[in-house]
Amino acid sequence: MTPKSHSSASFSHDDFAKALEQHDYHAEKGQVVRGKVSQHTSDGAYVEVGGKSPGFIPLGEVSLQNVVNLQEVLPLESEWQFLVTSEQNSEGQVLLSLRQLQLKQAWENVTALVESGKAVEVRVTGVNKGGVTGDVEGLRGFIPRSHLVERNDLEGLIGRLLTANIIEANEENNKLVLSQRQVIQAAAIGKLEKDTLQSGKIVKIQPYGVFVDLNGVTGLLHITQVSGARINALDTVFKLGQEVQVVILEIDEIKNRISLSTKVLENHPGELLENFEGLMASAPERFEKIQAKLAEPEVIPEKVAKPVAETVSELPSETESVVTTED
Repeated sequence: MTPKSHSSASFSHDDFAKALEQHDYHAEKGQVVRGKVSQHTSDGAYVEVGGKSPGFIPLGEVSLQNVVNLQEVLPLESEWQFLVTSEQNSEGQVLLSLRQLQLKQAWENVTALVESGKAVEVRVTGVNKGGVTGDVEGLRGFIPRSHLVERNDLEGLIGRLLTANIIEANEENNKLVLSQRQVIQAAAIGKLEKDTLQSGKIVKIQPYGVFVDLNGVTGLLHITQVSGARINALDTVFKLGQEVQVVILEIDEIKNRISLSTKVLENHPGELLENFEGLMASAPERFEKIQAKLAEPEVIPEKVAKPVAETVSELPSETESVVTTED
């Protein structure tokens, strides 16, 4: 029995095209696809993503950073995950992006940093009137002048690596604001303790209190904590740059607030107003006495039981009023 012969016709290019059409591959906008870089051009690269036509990634969508050498960033034959940023055109081609995937990941990293409260390293890359800009997880961050430790020579900060924390991160508005001073303040606050005497310098005077610099962190000496006597104007008591001795009443590390007092050092209300220099000079001795007094065990007098008859006799009679009022 002679076996049947079979045709061995080759699979032509047209047959391959028809097979692709039958497969009906369709990439949708917003979809993440995997593809292989097949060709570089002056304005981007072609990527094989499984459709009738290769996808195209524009140069501006290759990376969060400016691309100088496409071969270094997106080598030929390398495979990547891409975000589809357009619907297929009439030829089945889609536009792709690596940058937008990186941007999404960068904001996720920044959100994690905000939640952890960790500080970040910021390389200063630019300067404007309001402060400096720098790179954070591939994003452009901004440090306002008021949140810099060195504010006078902003140009001199370019290229410097600054430690800062994130005080505002808004992905919707693409806004990332940082503070270098808050990191310094947090470190300084960590070295301070409640109920201790500290030396400081007056850096600001307001109607409600004076701000005292405590070696890098500022505390508030409220007007009610200056003296036991009434004060009409704080600038009659303190001067900018003046050295003072203060007691730390409270430390709020979350809000970076420190409450101070000089009133607790007075032996009588108004003593600070009467003899400011003398009180400041003797502040360490006064504080030691306060601490020693607080350390003394509290003596609670024993209750002496009175005879019942004596106790009853002290009660008001029916004709007496417990509370006396006058017209």
